[in-house]
Amino acid sequence: MRVISRKTLKDFRERHADSEQPLKAWFHETKHADWKTFNDIKARYRSADLLPGNRVVFNIKGNTYRLIVRIHFNTGIAFIRFIGTHANYDKIDATTA
Repeated sequence: MRVISRKTLKDFRERHADSEQPLKAWFHETKHADWKTFNDIKARYRSADLLPGNRVVFNIKGNTYRLIVRIHFNTGIAFIRFIGTHANYDKIDATTA
């Protein structure tokens, strides 16, 4: 998968140092993934949730943070839409983020 935008993850890691290793691991795995359907994601990330519009919510660092990614399965692109704490996540509409 091609991940856009890596800068969003980097900026978040700079503000939340404890997220660095889990986000780097997620990025590395995603970059080398060949996801064709949500079931491919679910096989690796059991806690991932599918939202409308092919948005997927990943729990990062033992569910400390939430990452929303819009997946374009046909082109192999993963667009980072949101990364934040649970408090931040609760303030947004995850279906449109």
